[in-house]
Formats: sequence, structure tokens, C-alpha cells
Amino acid sequence: MSKFYFFLWLRWAIRLTLSSLLFTLLLASFITAIIYVKQGFIPLDDAVIVALKELFLFWFGITWNLSLLLFLFRGLKYIFNYCSGGYSLELLTCPKEKRVEKIDIVGYGDLVKIWRKWLMLLIWLVGAQMIFAVILSRVFGENNALFSWFNIYMLYAFIVVAGYFSLIVLSAKCKRIRIVKC
Repeated sequence: MSKFYFFLWLRWAIRLTLSSLLFTLLLASFITAIIYVKQGFIPLDDAVIVALKELFLFWFGITWNLSLLLFLFRGLKYIFNYCSGGYSLELLTCPKEKRVEKIDIVGYGDLVKIWRKWLMLLIWLVGAQMIFAVILSRVFGENNALFSWFNIYMLYAFIVVAGYFSLIVLSAKCKRIRIVKC
């Protein structure tokens, strides 16, 4: 079972990383290009290139936050009906209805309630990790600033680590998800 969760998480983490980074690169490049065009195609010299690089890095951080939320939602769709290690996660119709059936083709409309539960679980797990990180930074760190180490890259690492544990907890606690042998 741990092999199933590990490969499910690994597949989810790789998909999340590649899709969010690619979308972020495209979006930040597009915004930087729009700003460059609005300035009137200034001739490229060292100062302009440095300014464009700074603009790109600024927008990279902002757009990665947005694309991360988008691809956290989109990525949840792809954890279902994937056989790994002899097990698979199935998404079920609402258990409040009389019949509970497997949803073969998972749509984004089917994921809204589950995603809200999963996002809250991720938030709690990331919060717990941050508490431990703050304690460790205060004990072992020489810095007086409490969150000097925190940025989008650390947040992403926390989200990926929390994703592993959240997949385990979600599949155990959510009534619309079940694990089946495949």
C-alpha cells in the first residue's frame, strides 16, 4: 500500500511541478513582453536586459502562486483511476444518494467538494510543517528574523511534502473516495 501512495504522490508531484512551472514561465514571459512592448520596444542594452530580467522574476513569483492554485485543482483529477502497485483510487457519486457508483470519467465538476476538503487538509498540513520549521529555525538558526527563510519555493516544498500525507488521509476519510484493487 505504501508503494501505491508513493507512486501516486510522485506522479502527482511531477505533474504539478511541470505544469505549474511551464504555465508560470509562459505567463511571466507574456507579461514581461507586454510591458516591453508598452514601453515602445526600447533598444536592448545591458540595463534594459537587467530590467526585463527583474520584471520577469517579479512576475514569476506572483504567477507561480496563481498557477499553483490552478494546477492543484487540475491535478486532483489525475489521481483517480490510475493503477499503481495493484491499487487504484476511485471517485464515487455522492454517498447521500441511494446508489453509489464509480465515476469512470472524472470531470472538474465532480472534484469541487473533494478539492475543498483536500485544500483545507493541505493548508493544515503545511501550517503544521511551518510550525516545525519556525521552531527549528529559532533553535538552530542565527537569524533574528522569524520568516527570513520563507518564500514561494519553500511554500512549494511544504505543499509537495504535505501532498503525500494528504493523499493518504483523504483516501481514508473521504466517503467519495475508495481504494480498490486493480
